[in-house]
Amino acid sequence: MSKKAKGVISNQLRKKRFEKDEMTQQELAKAIGVTRQTIAAIEAGKYSPSLEVAFCLSDIFSSPLDELFQWQANDSDTSKV
Repeated sequence: MSKKAKGVISNQLRKKRFEKDEMTQQELAKAIGVTRQTIAAIEAGKYSPSLEVAFCLSDIFSSPLDELFQWQANDSDTSKV
């Protein structure tokens, strides 16, 4: 169990922003209390949001977390994790 999980969290934030009246990154950032740079980094997959931010995003878009974020394991054998 000490082996760290390897993978990537992808997201649908950009798509959801455009579906919500073409909301800007700045508007979304202001709505949840983070910076525009944080939203840009999350959308680019360079930063994984905290649970609090993820739940706020879920609320804003009225979407379940697994619709906004997806986990993609790099290792095909995840039973070792």
